[in-house]
Amino acid sequence: MPRQVVRESLYAFAAVEPQTARLAWGLWPKCNTASMSLFLLELLTVWPDRQLLLILDGAGWHKARALPVPERLRLLHLPPYCPECNPTEHIWDDVREKGFANRYFATLDAVEVGLKTQLMLLAADTARLRSLTLFPWVREGFLSSIPQLNGGAGSASD
Repeated sequence: MPRQVVRESLYAFAAVEPQTARLAWGLWPKCNTASMSLFLLELLTVWPDRQLLLILDGAGWHKARALPVPERLRLLHLPPYCPECNPTEHIWDDVREKGFANRYFATLDAVEVGLKTQLMLLAADTARLRSLTLFPWVREGFLSSIPQLNGGAGSASD
């Protein structure tokens, strides 16, 4: 029986604060600079009184010149080929393993329900979220030693 195959897509964005095991996520129909910009604005509402550091890989929508970066947010781009250094990447591995491995979804709506379910379950399981994302270098405060994340190359006491 002939059938037309239509490719449908849904994109998930997520950010995690490993120390507190707080997870923020959103779903968008496209994965582009506009969607990334909306997600960055959403992060400001999730953490309204915080300076934020977002660790990112080299995806085009993470590095686009047209991406407006809100003042309270800093982006730290990882070197190529080291996604394991990004705490959020481990979230996607867990979501795929727990919610999507060896499963068939007849519709994109079913995929969306499965994705939302897995992200909500993970957000509620702080012990699991910490075990996936609280790397030793995060726990030990390594990021505080990076000058470009702390207002420049030197400090006032230099």
